[in-house]
Amino acid sequence: MIALSGITIQSKICESSNSLVYRGIRTQDERAIVVKMLKQDYPSPQELTRYRQEYEITRSLNLEGVVKAYSQQDYQRTLVILLGLRIK
Repeated sequence: MIALSGITIQSKICESSNSLVYRGIRTQDERAIVVKMLKQDYPSPQELTRYRQEYEITRSLNLEGVVKAYSQQDYQRTLVILLGLRIK
């Protein structure tokens, strides 16, 4: 299991060949979030670029009911995206 500051990880939702997805709670406001991270310990530069692009595209969406990208951060030698539901 991963350990992120300010996040309580509750369970693993999904695991694919490229990523791991966890359910968690952001401790500052107790908001339910999804933590998505690259699976490899040493992702290639192309994988890191694709993940950064995924974050930027998701972050640019501003529609109610669509997943909202809260932040992207480094975690050990990979990247993590924090996601949640966009609420009015």
